[in-house]
Amino acid sequence: MAHTHTAPAAASRPSRLRKAMRDGRLTTILFFLPPALMLFTLFVFMPLLEGAWYSGFKWSGYGEGPTDWVGSRNFERLTKHSTFMRSFNNTLVFVGVALLLQIPLGMAMALLIYRKSKSNTFFRLVFFVPFILAEVATGLIWSFIFDGDYGVTSIFTTWFGWEQVYPLADRTWAMPVLLLVFVWKYFGFHMMIFIAALQSIPDDLIEAARIDGGTPWQITRYIQIPMLKPAIVVSVFFAVVGSLQLFDLIIPLTRGGPSNTTHTLVSYLYNFGLVRQKVGFGSSVGVVLFIVSFVFAFSYRRFVMRQGEK
Repeated sequence: MAHTHTAPAAASRPSRLRKAMRDGRLTTILFFLPPALMLFTLFVFMPLLEGAWYSGFKWSGYGEGPTDWVGSRNFERLTKHSTFMRSFNNTLVFVGVALLLQIPLGMAMALLIYRKSKSNTFFRLVFFVPFILAEVATGLIWSFIFDGDYGVTSIFTTWFGWEQVYPLADRTWAMPVLLLVFVWKYFGFHMMIFIAALQSIPDDLIEAARIDGGTPWQITRYIQIPMLKPAIVVSVFFAVVGSLQLFDLIIPLTRGGPSNTTHTLVSYLYNFGLVRQKVGFGSSVGVVLFIVSFVFAFSYRRFVMRQGEK
């Protein structure tokens, strides 16, 4: 019985190969695959291996190469460094805010303005523009807004006769300000994902629900939101991966301060690895970040995205 099932499958492979050759697909793959693999090896795989190798050394980045082998000592230092643990916790906070604020806010706005009209087009543009702005430009804009001496904050405090405040230099307010800017910049991206998904829902389905007496809330709850599940899966993936890589907003706004309280993993790597010329130590941070990102991406793809495809 096993032979009768495998024989047709084996016989079909050459026919599929011949069909692919006739269609030109195989030629296209063979033409584009080697350059893609070469670029992936040069710019992704080799740097990963190099970073993992450097993480076992104490090296400033200068000279012919690392020679002072320290083994796992860099990783041991990470576990004992309070700033690293704070940076790790801050990264998790950004992930949580992305999941609990950015995505729900983006979905809510999408439900309000997904229909095609001039006013909705205007609001989509307004909410999506922050995402288009470069992260560094966004950081500079908001650093001016919260500047206690010359920015918008200074204007308001002077107007109301209050004392000067410096939110970005305050240990209590620096992190909330970063989270505010973080949500403001990226929720529009998730909004556009949900708008595209909502516009793909057949109008006949919504109209049939209205004819059956469904209220707007019932239509949203029982039809639109369940049909947004694939978009939610994609949005969550981008939110988590983007939060793990957050860097460009941190540097122009707080540079990880005050007193290293607003570092993320990437800004911690930059500050304690590159700026302070501790390439081996910084590489160990990169290895930790890669492991966290890989475990999430692999697990999410295997257990969440695969379930959504069924």
